[in-house]
Amino acid sequence: MRTTAPRRRARRTSAGAGAGAALALLLFAAGALTGCSADGAKAGGERGAQAAARWNTAPASVAAVGDSITRGFDACSVLADCPEASWATGADPEVRSLAARLLGEAEAPARSWNYAVTGSRMANLPGQLALAAEHKPGLVTVMVGSNDACRSSASSMTPVAAFRSGFEKALADLRAASPASQVYVSSVPDLQRLWEQGKDDPMVRQVWKLGICQSMLADPTSADAGATARREKVRARVVEYNEALREVCAKDELCRYDGGAVFQYPFSAEQLSRWDWFHPGKGGQARLAELAHRQVTSAEPPR
Repeated sequence: MRTTAPRRRARRTSAGAGAGAALALLLFAAGALTGCSADGAKAGGERGAQAAARWNTAPASVAAVGDSITRGFDACSVLADCPEASWATGADPEVRSLAARLLGEAEAPARSWNYAVTGSRMANLPGQLALAAEHKPGLVTVMVGSNDACRSSASSMTPVAAFRSGFEKALADLRAASPASQVYVSSVPDLQRLWEQGKDDPMVRQVWKLGICQSMLADPTSADAGATARREKVRARVVEYNEALREVCAKDELCRYDGGAVFQYPFSAEQLSRWDWFHPGKGGQARLAELAHRQVTSAEPPR
């Protein structure tokens, strides 16, 4: 009796194993035909790829690219860059840059880099991103477009198609050079709102005559039809730039657009540079850092 029971169990176990193997083969064959594995995931490791592309709310390093705003132009002194006051990577405690908030003030200098250049346009972005990619940063911040709209005249603004294709190329180049880098894209500020903040101040108007953003700021007190139409054209172009940034960014799983947060932010006169009343001063830079930090550390992208 003791010898036959184990044999029976062995036969049952053998039969069960055979049935399990047959079922596994059937499931494998079905998966091969439908493109799905037995647990419903698509073939090719899509589930693993999605996990790898999940947004990291605590990146370990930050690289910044863009124009004068990210260089802190006119934030500390007249007609000069002040990268220590940059919203993205600066060390000024009054600003508390994005890098300082993410990495800590002690670690930020060693793990953040600022490749923004005053006066840059979208055409300059690929070169800046190439430099940033050398560090394989956890996060790259992008703020560009103001100078594409701020030209000597409204007719000189960068065409939207060129702006879009330039961003597509820049992002594709970055992705090829540093596949795992996340990208935070700031919207272009509302240049018309900045004009409204300073247009009634005689001293501000004298500064603007030096050549700052003439497509928007020329004849700042003029209310005639031509001046009004020019300003509206510039604002409309900025809106189109922001839509291009949003659409291109949406195609990249590791790119997060700010949802228009910077464009919509109502900068006050106190948050603008006291030297040109157009670029953000330290107060404005701090607000930019706050907006960016809120969105980079959010589990979900802005809507």
